[in-house]
Amino acid sequence: MVTCCGLVTVKNEPVPLKSIAVEVSVQGHVATVSSTLQYENQEQSPLEAIFIFPLPGEAAVCRFSAKIGQTEVVAEVQEKQKAQEQYDDALSSGQQAFLLEESDESPDVFKLSVGSLPPGEKASVSLDYVTELSVQADDGLRLCLPAVLNPRYQPQDSGSGGSAQVSSVPAGSVPYSLSLSAHVSSPHPISRVESNCPLDPLNYLNTEKTQATVSLAAGHQFDRDVELLLYYQDTHQPTAIVEAAQASAKPGTLMGDPVVMLSLYPEFPKDVMSSMTSHGEFLFVVDRSGSMECPMHLGSGSQDRISSARETLLLLLKSLPMGCYFNIIGFGSSYESFFPKSVEYSQKTMDEALQKVKEMRADLGGTEILQPLKHIYSQPCLPDQPRQLFLFTDGEVENTKEVLDLVKTNAGSHRCFSFGIGEGASTALISGLAKQARGHAQFITGQDRMQPKAMQSLRFALQPAVVDISVKWNVPKEVSVTPLSPPIRVLFQGHRALLYAQLTGERSGDTEGSVTVKYSLAKQPVENQLSFSLKPAEDTGMTVHRLGARTLIQSLEVEEREQDGGKEGVKEKVIELSIQSGVSSAFTAFIAIHKRDGEALQGQLLRRHVPTPNVNVCFNLIPNTCKLLLCLMLFFIVTQQKDLTATVRIRVWVEVLMYIKEAFRFQLCCPIPIDFDSPAPTSKPMRDPLLQLISLQKASGSWVLEAALAEVLVKTEEEVSKPKPAQVDQEVWATVLALIWLYGFKMEAQEDWQFLAMKALTLIVLATLVLHLP
Repeated sequence: MVTCCGLVTVKNEPVPLKSIAVEVSVQGHVATVSSTLQYENQEQSPLEAIFIFPLPGEAAVCRFSAKIGQTEVVAEVQEKQKAQEQYDDALSSGQQAFLLEESDESPDVFKLSVGSLPPGEKASVSLDYVTELSVQADDGLRLCLPAVLNPRYQPQDSGSGGSAQVSSVPAGSVPYSLSLSAHVSSPHPISRVESNCPLDPLNYLNTEKTQATVSLAAGHQFDRDVELLLYYQDTHQPTAIVEAAQASAKPGTLMGDPVVMLSLYPEFPKDVMSSMTSHGEFLFVVDRSGSMECPMHLGSGSQDRISSARETLLLLLKSLPMGCYFNIIGFGSSYESFFPKSVEYSQKTMDEALQKVKEMRADLGGTEILQPLKHIYSQPCLPDQPRQLFLFTDGEVENTKEVLDLVKTNAGSHRCFSFGIGEGASTALISGLAKQARGHAQFITGQDRMQPKAMQSLRFALQPAVVDISVKWNVPKEVSVTPLSPPIRVLFQGHRALLYAQLTGERSGDTEGSVTVKYSLAKQPVENQLSFSLKPAEDTGMTVHRLGARTLIQSLEVEEREQDGGKEGVKEKVIELSIQSGVSSAFTAFIAIHKRDGEALQGQLLRRHVPTPNVNVCFNLIPNTCKLLLCLMLFFIVTQQKDLTATVRIRVWVEVLMYIKEAFRFQLCCPIPIDFDSPAPTSKPMRDPLLQLISLQKASGSWVLEAALAEVLVKTEEEVSKPKPAQVDQEVWATVLALIWLYGFKMEAQEDWQFLAMKALTLIVLATLVLHLP
C-alpha cells in the first residue's frame, strides 16, 4: 500500500489545495473580497484539481487569475461552452489551464478547475468578488465567507444528471487553512466588529473611527462559515455613492458611464406604525429533512436545528393576532400539513397546533421544497387575509433556480420571509425567496438564536402593506438615468433598499441630483427623498459598477428562464454585459491558459477533488419607562375602583408592593421606599423558564392562575393566589404577574416576547376599561 505524504482526504489521496488567504475591503454597505488559493502538486504525475465551493448568492465574481512561478495569467470572461472547450483543448495538448464557472442550478455554487499542474509545481489562484452586506435584526451589517457546502438534495424527478461532484469531509477535518484580514471604511463611525470566529482586536486607523482593520486570529481552520458583523453609528442614514466610469471603457456603455448606488431607509409615519395589522394568513413551512437533526453550530451544547425550529414555532404561534388564519407545513421528500387548509387562530386551533409542534421530527427524508410550494400556490387565498409565508430550511437543495422561478411566478399572491438555518444554507435560495416574493431573508449561524430573527420578520409581516411604489430621479436635463435595479416591490420600516442606476451625459461642476420614493401606506401617501452629489467619489474601485452589472444580469437571467430561452436576444445580452463588465453569469465562465515554453506535459492526468467541510437578570436594568408602565398598570387595575376609599386603596397598593417584594425580590419605582434583595435562587433546575411561561399563555394573550405558572415564578400556587385582591379577575392577576416576570428577568430576550406582551397589555387595558364602566 502506498502511503501518501502531506495532506490527504478521507480516501487517502493528496490534497493539492494548501491554504486560502482572504482580504476584504468594506466600503459602507458593500464589500470586495479577494481570495488567494495556494496549490501544490506533490504527486508524480500531472494533476487536475477540482474545487466545488460556495459564494454568497448576491456576489459578483469580477476577476480571476493564476500565478505559476513568476508568471501571472489573467482570465478572460467568455461564453461558457466556448470556455469549457478551450479548457478541454488545453488539457488535451498538455497545457496548463484554469476554469471558473457558476453552477447551472444555483448561482451560489462555483466550480474551480486547475488543470495540468506539473509534478512538484506550485500555483497561486486568485479570485475577486463584490457583494452587498445584508442588514440584520440588530442593525448589524453581515458579511459571510461561506466555507460549508453541504450535499445538495437532488429531486428524484429533476432529470439533472450533470451536477458537479462535491467531495466533502467532516467539519474539523478540512486539510487546508484560512487567513482573513479586513479593511473597513464607512461614512459613519465604526462602533464594533463581531464574528463567529476568534478575531484579533479591532484597529482604528483614524481619530474619527471611520476606518479600521481587523483579522481572524491565527490558526483558524476553515471548517465553518466565517461571519463578520459590522456595526456603524447612524446605520440607518440614507447614503449615495457615485462611482466614476472606467477610463478604458467606451462612453455610453455601462462601464463607460458613472454609476450611482443609493442606500434608502424609508421612514413610515408614526401614527401608521402604531397600529399593526391583525389580519393575514400565516403559513409556516418547516424543513423536516434528515439534515435538520444536525447541530446549529460546532460548539459544545449546540441545539439541533429541528429543536430550534420547534421553539421558534412556539413563539410565532403565541404571537399571532386574534382574527388571523394559519397553517404549518412540514416538508422533506414529501410534505405534511397540520390542517387540510388554513384555520382561524383561536385557543382550540393553537393548542392543537402546539401539540403537533411538540411531536415534529426531522423524519421526512430529503429536502424537496418545490412540491409543498406548488401545493400552497394551488390553494386559493383568503379574502382580506394577505398571505404571509415563513419558510425555514437549511437550504440543501439543488434545483434553486427552479424554486425561485416558481416563487416569482406566484409573487403577487403572497410575501415570503425566509430563514437559512445552520452552516451551509444556500444564500442564493434564502435571499432569492425573499427577494422574489417581496419579503425579508434571515440567516441563523454560529451562536445565533433563531427566535429574535423570526420576531423581526413577524414584525415586518404585521406592518401595513406598502403599495403603489414609484421611484423618480431628479437630475440636470443634460443627464439621463438608466435604472439597473428592478422596480422596488416591497418596503419595510427600517429595511434598507439598494438602488443602482447608470448616469449618461455631461455634467459640470458639483451638480446635485436626488431621488424621490413615493408610495401608499394604509391609504396615506408617503414621500421620502434623498439628495446626492453627482461628483464621483474617490477610491471606490469599480465595486458599484460591478454590483450594478450583477443586479442587471440577475434580472435578465430570470427573464430568460421565464421565456424558456424563447425571447430572442436576452441570453446574448447577458453574455455581452458579462464580458463587458467582467462579472460572472450563468452563461459565461472565466478561462485562463498558461502556454508553457518547450514541450507539452506528458503522462496520465490525475484528477483530485478538493474537499469542503460538511456539517450537517437584574430588575434594575429595566428602563424607568417600563417600571412606570408596570406601576401604573397595577395601580389602575387594583386601586381605581369607585367603591374603594382612599385608605383601602393605599392599603391594597402597599400589599401589592409587598407581594412583589416577597415573590420576586425586586424594586419597582413607587412612592414607598423599600430595600429589596437580589432574586432568590431557584430550588430546583428547570428547563428554559421563558419557554415554559410562553407555553402557558392563551391565544387571547392571558395567563391562568395555576400551579404551572407558580412553578415558573418559583412559588407555590397558594403564594401566587393568596395576595390577589378580591376585585381583580384571576386571569388579569396572572397576566400582570407574568408581565412583571418578563420585564423583571427577561429583558435581554425582549425581542422574543414583545408580541406576547402586546397581546397581554391589550387584554389588561380592556379589563381596566370594563372596571370603569358605570
